[in-house]
Order: sequence, then C-alpha cells, then structure tokens
Amino acid sequence: MIAGRLLVVTAVEAEAAAVRAGLREPTVTVTPVGVGPAAAAAGTARLLALAEGAGQPYAAVVCAGIAGGFTDRVEVGGTVLADRSIAADLGAESPDGFIPLDELGFGETVAPVHPPLLATLRRALPAAAVGAVLTVGTVTGSAESAKALAVRHPDAVAEAMEGYGVACAAAGAGVPFAELRTVSNPIGPRDRAAWRMREAFDALTAAAATLA
Repeated sequence: MIAGRLLVVTAVEAEAAAVRAGLREPTVTVTPVGVGPAAAAAGTARLLALAEGAGQPYAAVVCAGIAGGFTDRVEVGGTVLADRSIAADLGAESPDGFIPLDELGFGETVAPVHPPLLATLRRALPAAAVGAVLTVGTVTGSAESAKALAVRHPDAVAEAMEGYGVACAAAGAGVPFAELRTVSNPIGPRDRAAWRMREAFDALTAAAATLA
C-alpha cells in the first residue's frame, strides 16, 4: 500500500476503469492522459501542477496499463513492474544500427523508478516480473524488430507507449514515479488471435488492489 495521495495515470479510459475497479481507498486519483509519450508527459505534468497549485500535491505517480511482453521473460496475462523506463526509439538510425539519444550526447533515454516506491510495489506484488519497460512511439510489429529490441535491452520485460513521458513529468515536479503493467500480447508480429485483453485487464484490476 502506497502512503499519501497517489496519482495513477493510464493511456485510455478502459485501463483507468480496470484500475478503479480494484481500488478500495478514495485517496487515489486515476486519470487517462492519452496515448504516447508526448500526451502522457503533457497530461501528467498538468495534473501534478494543478495539484501542487491547489496545495494538495501528490505523494507519487504510477503509470499503469496494459503492455506487450517479451514472452520468454513474462507470460501473457502476467504483471510487470519497471525498474526503469526507457525511451527505446529515441535516437538516430545509422548504417551500423540504432544509436540511442544518450550515446549521441543529447540527453537521457533512461528514466529511473523511485527505489522505495518500487520496493513497496514488489512487496505487494511478489509474483510480478521486474525489469526495464520500454517506451515506444510505434508499437513493435515484426519478429525482426522484436529481436532487435530484445538484443538492445536484454533485461526488458515489456513495451508500452507512455512510461518515459510520465517519468519525465514526475521528475520535473519532483514526485516519485513507478510503472505498473500487465501483459496483453506478445511483442512481435500483430496477431490479434494471441491477444488476451480480458486477462490483462483482470490482472490490472487485481494489481490495483495493492495500491491503496
């Protein structure tokens, strides 16, 4: 259980509804902020600023929702906790492969998770897979791209589209950040028959019960 006023942001209302269904305390605000890192950063920053301006700042912010999973590292329907959020496609292409932004010298692509907040979530969700969660602007849709991501990020457990943006907003406001995901599909070729949305939403509701 996380102490203090908690902000949980999701990409879409369906994810927010799944989180709300698991909550037992009114001290948690759950709000969808949009799909993708830019919308997530802008929406989260606004919510944090409004709360601070009202004299009721949040104690922490959690980015929550469903995600694609590296299925040799986490099963479909499983729960994931980020130990860091990585902007996996922020950088440049080159003849020798992808160059991350930090290697170009223009900034950071890795956003750390608040260690005490992660520790609290790990105690509450001991079965969750823990590792890097990748933030992408374009969902991976081929076996070749999935393999390249897995090689570049050997401890990554999932990919989604908002975590890094939420982390940047949280860092700017000085608010602890964490990312919680449940896996709806394998990363790779788009195979709707392999998607397990209901299982992922049910797992998200179950995980949300540990937040408050």
